[in-house]
Amino acid sequence: MSLFHNRLKDIHNQLVNKQLKVSELVNESYDRIQQVDSKVKAFLTLDEENARTSAAKLDELLEHSSERGLLYGLPAGIKDNIVTEGLRTTCASQFLSNFDPIYDATVMKKLKAAQSITIGKINMDEFAMGGSNENSSFHPTHNPWNTEYVPGGSSGGSAAAVAADEVYFALGSDTGGSIRQPAAYCGVVGLKPTYGLVSRFGLVAFASSLDQIGPITKNVEDNAYVLQTIAGYDVMDSTSANVDIPDYLSALTGDVKGLKIGVPKEYLGEGIDPNVKNSILEALKVLEGLGAEWEEVSLPHTEYAVATYYLLASSEASSNLARFDGVRYGVRTENPDNLLDVYLKSRSEGFGQEVKRRIMLGTYSLSSGYYDAYYLKAQKVRTLIKQDFDKVFEKYDVVIGPTAPTTAFKMGSQINDPLTMYLNDICTIPVSLAGIPAISVPCGFVEGLPVGMQIIGKAFDESAVLRVAHAYEQSTEFHQKRPQV
Repeated sequence: MSLFHNRLKDIHNQLVNKQLKVSELVNESYDRIQQVDSKVKAFLTLDEENARTSAAKLDELLEHSSERGLLYGLPAGIKDNIVTEGLRTTCASQFLSNFDPIYDATVMKKLKAAQSITIGKINMDEFAMGGSNENSSFHPTHNPWNTEYVPGGSSGGSAAAVAADEVYFALGSDTGGSIRQPAAYCGVVGLKPTYGLVSRFGLVAFASSLDQIGPITKNVEDNAYVLQTIAGYDVMDSTSANVDIPDYLSALTGDVKGLKIGVPKEYLGEGIDPNVKNSILEALKVLEGLGAEWEEVSLPHTEYAVATYYLLASSEASSNLARFDGVRYGVRTENPDNLLDVYLKSRSEGFGQEVKRRIMLGTYSLSSGYYDAYYLKAQKVRTLIKQDFDKVFEKYDVVIGPTAPTTAFKMGSQINDPLTMYLNDICTIPVSLAGIPAISVPCGFVEGLPVGMQIIGKAFDESAVLRVAHAYEQSTEFHQKRPQV
């Protein structure tokens, strides 16, 4: 059995009791990558020399003291849009194929302070734009449960690496569902925190009012440990929320007696695979058996969420990606005729089709004569979507539904149909627009592929989300199943 099948607490105890070395954990990670990554293709860049050097230092520290944080020595994978000092950060784009950052993102500083070990940088959809990981400009990542299927996106590489036991945990980023959807497709646990809870400093921006970094793990308890490490106020991020960070572990009581759950009829209606719907209804029965109560509710503006999201996210992407011009950093076209040629050819050669599509949509939405009709209207609808959640949370503690309308789909089956691909995020996008927290946990299988249940909470109430997820997880065994890669 892989060392990575153990709970975080168990590994920590083995380390401090000198039954296990950090170097063994790092060996386990690289051996597994050597064994399966030719099939999964989760990684873009490995940091093996630094990882092994760090492991040796941490092993030496353990000889002198057993007072260590719970992420001590744990191998982590980092999505390749989180900047890492001296370690190539490409956003899976040819435009940044030569970019070596000179500073660390805040979350990386926090992981280093917690003494976890970065194994490498993980594949993603280019600039986090996509829902299948097929938009990486280097290579697609494959789902460990069936390599003919996608792992989801844009954090599909992070979810696949955790599911395939290549790293103990991973960081992803979630703009419209990019942590939760791949977590569901790969049968792992993925949390999108409340907007502003985790610093975005050092996260390469896609849509600044939506992007949020979060943890991907094998179980809910481990997810809470990682969130505890990376959450908190950061003066380097103007959107960082200065709120008290509770002890998330203390919320994992297993007690959900009297908890009120709202189940949106829009999340179980047309377009939701019947088998996925059945898995969610069975999960609700489990929570009922634990003493929770659930009722059907309505989030009436859900039908406008996808259109609203793609107008707003594309508009922000159009603005954010203007900095990639072939002048300051990144790849520059060879032999341009003039300055305008530098811009035109560098962007034409550097960006992939999906990135270009979203830049063009966003630029159109922000242009004179269309701003009021598209961008401004979308902002107003976003407010209505948030108000839908506010109204439901007046009566209910959490909202539950499927993470995605289907299980993972076959590679190549939707890549030429952007609209169908966009609709895969129908259940996750409203949560992102409202800026509230949500977690995806495994709740079943359909034809050998995992199903994810999404648990949504009030702003900054990650404790409630984790409590419900943990209580459900302790009563089921789906999180214990492992793919045979």
